[in-house]
Amino acid sequence: MNIAIIFAGGSGVRMGAGIPKQFLEINGKPILIHTFQLFQHHREIDKIYAAVQEDYISYVKDLADEYRVTKLAAVVAGGETAQDSIYNALKKAESENPSDSIVLIHDGVRPFIAYDVISRNIESVKKYGNGITSTPCFETIMVSKDGNVVDSVPYRKETFAGQAPQSFYLNEIIDAHDKIRATETGYENMVDACTIIRTLGMEAHLVEGNRGNIKVTTPEDVYMLRALLQYQENEQAFGLGITNRIGRQLPNAEG
Repeated sequence: MNIAIIFAGGSGVRMGAGIPKQFLEINGKPILIHTFQLFQHHREIDKIYAAVQEDYISYVKDLADEYRVTKLAAVVAGGETAQDSIYNALKKAESENPSDSIVLIHDGVRPFIAYDVISRNIESVKKYGNGITSTPCFETIMVSKDGNVVDSVPYRKETFAGQAPQSFYLNEIIDAHDKIRATETGYENMVDACTIIRTLGMEAHLVEGNRGNIKVTTPEDVYMLRALLQYQENEQAFGLGITNRIGRQLPNAEG
């Protein structure tokens, strides 16, 4: 069983919009639906679980019905933090599926992950026990503890930008969450699942991501997403082919 865990509980404060950013419409449909459809149309994904703000649960279910997201198994209330929201969705999935199911944890506002990246995540879990989507950094990364003085500059060739999905066996990632939740500091500084497992001393295995896999956070990101979608539509309309780097790969998709 391969399960997508979509967390979309953000309030969209940095976007400055009147509604949470995951519900902003791009090319005629909400960003969250664009994300759902990535997994809906992928042959290897069996189910989708989503965590959203409690007030939006009914709305998300209605959207799923409207856009025929038939793989959506449940929508649960999000928690205080992103990791709490993910944990809630994981526990719901645990109650309904085998413990050795593969879960792909994905951000609801990353609506442009390539289909082959989803497949590579599943393959990585089967081979290594987990898969962390990432891309090599093109820019120089600087480390600064106070935000004013540069403390160190890692070698660029050794730096990668963490993305999503981040993928695991269901029972193993829940166990990792439980261990972190039992500590005095809990989810403090736990920005993603990779941080959780590395904090516990576990190895994390990189999966090559695609450059178009942006996280829609600011108004500038909305413009970028629109451009990416337009580029994809032009490729399809004029028979130029679908790129592996920023598009949806049709051969792995369901009709």
